[in-house]
Amino acid sequence: MSEVYFVRHGQASFGSDNYDKLSETGHEQARLLGEYFRERDMQFDHILTGNMVRHRETAEGICQGLGLSDTAFEVFEELNEFDFHSIRAAYCAQFPDEKLPEKPAIADFFKQLRKGILLWSRDELAGELPETWSCFEARVQRLREDLMARCVGKRVLAVSSGGAIAMVMRQLLQAPCETMIELNLQTRNTALIHCVFNARLMRLCGFNSVPHLDRPDRASLITYA
Repeated sequence: MSEVYFVRHGQASFGSDNYDKLSETGHEQARLLGEYFRERDMQFDHILTGNMVRHRETAEGICQGLGLSDTAFEVFEELNEFDFHSIRAAYCAQFPDEKLPEKPAIADFFKQLRKGILLWSRDELAGELPETWSCFEARVQRLREDLMARCVGKRVLAVSSGGAIAMVMRQLLQAPCETMIELNLQTRNTALIHCVFNARLMRLCGFNSVPHLDRPDRASLITYA
């Protein structure tokens, strides 16, 4: 069988000066996922990552849990997240009256981001952005086509981000843009999105599962940022 496990990166450093690195919790989530794979004797023919630090650190933690060392990752920019910082900044510039509270909660941030992504998907977000929605769609499509072209008969692990993974699912489900936004904002850190494929098509089999964290003593390790 040809299958790919997309993994959202571990918890990043939300609220810090540098979001693009794992928190201590994020490192633990990644290692536990690798241990889960090892306990089930799950090996991967290819391990892919985007070129973001949080992707690489997550892949390294998974390999640590798997008991692998000196593993070479295949880096694909197509797995990178869209620039949500730029989207939120553009939204704030377009709607200056919609400021966050002085001490915003994560939910406040995500509400604002949801509105920005929706405008972005409709080409209604003003300002210079590093990537259009259509370009984002196209690069995720290229990733799927590459997997189907060269990885038939293989098991692939692809470490990415919530937005890119949600776009994969939107395309597979042929769903509206709003679906991608909702899937993006509810995807857990180190969640598994399982797909099977052949040279012609890819099918979604499972979404947002965290079997390595699905036990009472690890409930606090289930995160979304």
